[in-house]
Amino acid sequence: MTTSAPAATGPHVLRQINVTAVLTALRQADGATARLTDLVTSTGLSRPAVTRALADLRDADLVELVADETTRIGRPAQRARFRAELGHVAGVDVGPHKILIKIADLAGKILTTHRIATPPGATGPDVFDLVSTALDQAVTASDLTHADLWAVCVGTPGIVDRDHGEVLLAPSIPGWAGLPVVPQLRDQLHCPVLIDNDVNLAVLAERWRGTAIGVESLVFVQWGERIGTGLIIDGAPYRGAHAAAGELGFLDLGLPPNDPTGRPAANEGTGPFERLVGAAAIHELAVAMTAGGRDPGLHAQLTRPGDRDITGLFTAAAAGNPTAAAVIDRVAARFAQGLSALILLLDPEQVVIGGGLSLAGETLLEPIRRHLAGRTLSATSLRASSLGEDAVALGAVRHALDATADRLTTSP
Repeated sequence: MTTSAPAATGPHVLRQINVTAVLTALRQADGATARLTDLVTSTGLSRPAVTRALADLRDADLVELVADETTRIGRPAQRARFRAELGHVAGVDVGPHKILIKIADLAGKILTTHRIATPPGATGPDVFDLVSTALDQAVTASDLTHADLWAVCVGTPGIVDRDHGEVLLAPSIPGWAGLPVVPQLRDQLHCPVLIDNDVNLAVLAERWRGTAIGVESLVFVQWGERIGTGLIIDGAPYRGAHAAAGELGFLDLGLPPNDPTGRPAANEGTGPFERLVGAAAIHELAVAMTAGGRDPGLHAQLTRPGDRDITGLFTAAAAGNPTAAAVIDRVAARFAQGLSALILLLDPEQVVIGGGLSLAGETLLEPIRRHLAGRTLSATSLRASSLGEDAVALGAVRHALDATADRLTTSP
């Protein structure tokens, strides 16, 4: 028979809990100062408990107490400020087309954003060298050194084993899976390094600083050439037993009846739903539906040699072009068919669409809502991301900030 150790109890434990609550409230103030009264309200603690916690945090050099200059009568009240400049974190977005790095202080204030393009045909080792170099450049641009970094988080496409810090599958970057990214960066930077799937980080960013602040149940769909999905359930990220939960891109639904293009051919590493509604499939559908003299101008635009850009399709639809609108309606019907499966299973409070396709805004979202209406049991808010290409790097910053909590823990 095994017995568990008794939980630590006593005044010192309660005091530490209070310190953590006050510190969390100050960090969430994004670098602003907070009055004692504000901290009492936000933490739910008594005034004496907050006062003791602030004293402990001041003694640990984590908090600065300053006079409230707005006080007009009597002794000036004090305001507290978390000393966010004590350390810094980096969020890294690794993709087949770009490396995007954000450096932030411990309150999450972004100090530097550094972006470099990933050359066509770059392999995993090439990408790692770019990440390593870009991190050094971003740190230098922030007037920092490696010693100032408390944590770094890397967001990557594919399936990630977070516990072992390994990328298990990354079809969009050949040779990336299996590289010792975490230990090599840890040796370079001398700080904790974390790694996670890019879309799982993007959903954190949406809930932190995007269109879903405070949402407890959230589905985030990254929609571009490929489709990835991040999930928040009851306020916490959900990844599944094998870090593959919510992989909408691999859902196999077949094509809606009477679709003019036929089923897209399978490509190695892409899922059936990606081949159905990814950017390449949308281009293929648009070419088919504008051919035969149905819309010569749009067809010519879509079939320019070496150009598979579909931006013009959405521009034409927004301007009232009926053929373009019909293409987008067909795409929306396909997408709603797959998205409805996730909505029926998870019943999220909100769905956020990110990635390149989100730039189409209501031109795409409105028909998706219309096609969802007959497929789900309740209305779910559907919105476009407001973070653009910053979502993954911001989510990586958020994850890195969370990883600094232990280092900030104080013992009264």
